[in-house]
Amino acid sequence: MAEQKKRITKEGLQKLQDELDHRMSVVRNEIAQEIEFARSYGDLSENAEYTEAKNKQTENETRIAYLQDEMSRLEVVLDEDITTDAVSVGTTVKVKNLDKNKTIVYSIVGANESDPFNNRISDESAVGHALVGHKVGEKVEVEVPAGILHFQILDISR
Repeated sequence: MAEQKKRITKEGLQKLQDELDHRMSVVRNEIAQEIEFARSYGDLSENAEYTEAKNKQTENETRIAYLQDEMSRLEVVLDEDITTDAVSVGTTVKVKNLDKNKTIVYSIVGANESDPFNNRISDESAVGHALVGHKVGEKVEVEVPAGILHFQILDISR
């Protein structure tokens, strides 16, 4: 069965690409210099600087492999494909929490871009997933670990 691609905004993909480029060019070179310098100390078996540099190299290469793999599984949501007819990745949605009588504005983004502390929620999160596909005026029930939340969608924008 084919794996469904994760959605991401153009800006989110650019951030991942920038990190990948930085790690492949700048960080790799810095670590290579650290390894070369640590080798100059001699015996590598008891060389803490060398061991630390090699550990950094492993961490960096692991992150590079992760980014490359993750980026191959992403589908970019193009600006022209984002409509305000219904909540989707790339939209901003204003909702009213009916339980607390409080208005909240969420940006719906791909999982790699989420930042819940800044109200950027993933379409894969409980709240984001529940909102996706719904239209202005609709009421949405969301099951979260703390219980069930009730929202009404007030506005959808880009």
